Amino acid sequence: MQTVLVLHNIIRWLILIFGIVTVINALSGIRSKRAYSVKDDKASLFFMVFMDIQLLLGLILFFTNGWFDKIKAGMSEVMKNNYDRFFIIEHSLLMVMAWILVHVGRTVVKRSDNDKKFKKMMLYFGVALLLILLSIPWSFRPEIARPLFRGF
Repeated sequence: MQTVLVLHNIIRWLILIFGIVTVINALSGIRSKRAYSVKDDKASLFFMVFMDIQLLLGLILFFTNGWFDKIKAGMSEVMKNNYDRFFIIEHSLLMVMAWILVHVGRTVVKRSDNDKKFKKMMLYFGVALLLILLSIPWSFRPEIARPLFRGF
């Protein structure tokens, strides 16, 4: 499971990179009123693909590291423990919400008129990136801290 956790950590950084690139592309497209390009589409595609991989890794970790067993034992105990509540409820739900926003956002952007694509990108991918940033167990959050870079 250590390998899955390391991969989950590495993919986090790729998600952040492609999420930030996608949001910056949206902002620059809105400001410059340029046409939506293949580069813009590829950045959001990689953002979505890495979100998919991350979801699969997260589900593996969720079901093999005992998180699901804690739910079965009783939610009242989970809610009393900040660490358990964060990973079982907050992290899981916010990341799934972000995953949904990225998928819906890509579909909406692809179907939008060219002049509206960047605004839709900014909305969907910007909110998804915000949810991701809020639900990462950053090292500066003492009760839930995880290392920024995890080794094998």
